[in-house]
Formats: sequence, C-alpha cells, structure tokens
Amino acid sequence: MTTNNIIIVDDTPANLQFLNSALTKQGYRVYSTINGKMAIKIAKREQPDLILLDIKMPDMDGYEVCTYLKADEETRDIPIIFVSALNETFDKVKAFSVGGVDYITKPFQM
Repeated sequence: MTTNNIIIVDDTPANLQFLNSALTKQGYRVYSTINGKMAIKIAKREQPDLILLDIKMPDMDGYEVCTYLKADEETRDIPIIFVSALNETFDKVKAFSVGGVDYITKPFQM
C-alpha cells in the first residue's frame, strides 16, 4: 500500500521549508528533521516511501544515516535519494555505494 510519506533530512532550515512546502503541495505527507538520529527514529516509526537525505550534517552525516538504515531490517528497503551541494564524483560514488538510489545536487529545481 502506498502512503506517499517522505522524510526530508537537512540541517539547513530553509532547505527543509522549501522542500516541505513543495512536496506537501504535491500531496505528499512530509516529515522533516535537521539531524540523522531523528531521521532514523522517524523512519522506523513511519516507514516512509522515500527519504531525501543531505550529506553534510553535524554529528551523523548522510552516509552514516544511510548505512545505518540499510543495515536495519525494518528500514533497509526504503529508497534514499541524496540531496547535496557536494558534486564531486567521489561523493556520488560513495552515496550509491552506501545504498542511495539517486543523487541530486543543490541548488536544484523542482
């Protein structure tokens, strides 16, 4: 059953607000958080259809969050799209190697 739930994880409040607004207008139920630890808690509780995940965050970066989620049986099948200002090939390769399904560079257009 599709629920159209999305988690957005970004430590920049303006990015969260922009994505939350745009996705809510498209009919998605959006959960937003500024850190990886909270993203993991929300993912386990809500079982979203998709996670949009920033890479550069304090405490736990996006690679660590993705690695954790992919290692957990409850969350391993949730698709993760990295959304990051990092645009080097190394960053993209690492994102896919830890389990990301796509990589979008900032700034982006809806």
